[in-house]
Amino acid sequence: MTTRAFDLQLDTATGIARLVLNRPDRMNTMDPAFFPALRDAVRELDDAGDTRVLVISSTGPHFSAGMALEVFAGGLPMLDTSDARKRLAFQTGLRRLMDCFTAIDEARFPVICAVQGGCIGGALDLAAACDIRVCSADAFFTIQEITVGMAADLGSLQRLPKIIPQGLVRQMAYTGEKLPAQRALDAGLVNAVLPDVAALEAHALALARDIASKSPLAITGSKLALNHARDHGTADALAQMTLLQSAIFDIGEMERAIGGWKKKQAAEYAALGPTAPL
Repeated sequence: MTTRAFDLQLDTATGIARLVLNRPDRMNTMDPAFFPALRDAVRELDDAGDTRVLVISSTGPHFSAGMALEVFAGGLPMLDTSDARKRLAFQTGLRRLMDCFTAIDEARFPVICAVQGGCIGGALDLAAACDIRVCSADAFFTIQEITVGMAADLGSLQRLPKIIPQGLVRQMAYTGEKLPAQRALDAGLVNAVLPDVAALEAHALALARDIASKSPLAITGSKLALNHARDHGTADALAQMTLLQSAIFDIGEMERAIGGWKKKQAAEYAALGPTAPL
């Protein structure tokens, strides 16, 4: 699948999907069409049930410069907040934009974000919705919205405080300063810093292969449990885990995993399969 914003491919043999932002001449900026295209692509992968992990990366010197500035010059009708009805319409439109990145968080499979160069504004909203972030040594992260006179509104202010310290998020949100790769690693925003883009891609794909080799049932259960625990108290998360584990516990899956572990080879697992149609 190719759009004017990204290329998407799924290796059905491994279950590894790759979504690559493909407008380096525009610094991979996000126009209005990007958001529903991303949402639909992720949810189609999820619905089909063949994807075990998704790697999001990009082309060119920068991961993405975020929302295209021309959008704020009239690219979205929803930006008109001149009366009460239009403000209500703005709220609906903003919820729908938020949902485009929430699709990443809600996907049954883990999502790895591989960042080189700038991860700016809306791109950081996207990265924050992913399960794992890795970057190259030249990467930096910035809540750019404050420098154009607005508060970030697509998830960074809500998700980042659950990933890195509050004080650091607040400083980024209030100043728009860049968080360089090493500091992002020290703060826990990224799991690894690689020397260059080639090493970054190799690392992200190696990590994806490792995840894809595990039971997709156990991986999805782990993601569901981790997401619930992130957003709820411990007692509630433990109660949810009893229900979740009773739904996904599969002794046959465990036998395959243990057999592969003993033989020191990857076990073979069935894909999750498609979601039930409405």
